[in-house]
Amino acid sequence: MKCVQCGDRLKRVHRTFLERFSYMAIYECRKCQREEFAPRRYQYHFGPSCRCPVCGTYRVVRIKKLDKIDRKHGGFLNLLERLISKGRLFHCRWCRLQFYDRRRLATQVQAGTPPAGAVPEAKAAGSAS
Repeated sequence: MKCVQCGDRLKRVHRTFLERFSYMAIYECRKCQREEFAPRRYQYHFGPSCRCPVCGTYRVVRIKKLDKIDRKHGGFLNLLERLISKGRLFHCRWCRLQFYDRRRLATQVQAGTPPAGAVPEAKAAGSAS
């Protein structure tokens, strides 16, 4: 791994007892002493938008029904997500994993609702021609 700030190699450092519950590993840059944290997977279930529970990417898509080829994520947290979300099913293209989540996609969370009087680009372009 390389440092985001200076590009030098990172070395792994010891975690305190409490940090062991939050992070899988902590890395420190040899030059600038900047720390990088690798979070535990259960933390991917918290936050405002949907994330893959394995790799943590926000680039997931919503699907309507289970695919028989790709694997399905199991576990207690996924069971809770399935019950709370009322069956909202998502698919990670990187892991080829299907999972349930209660939150919206990251693009929907960032976009929000458009301000009053705003015209979407597609409608504006269609009416101009």
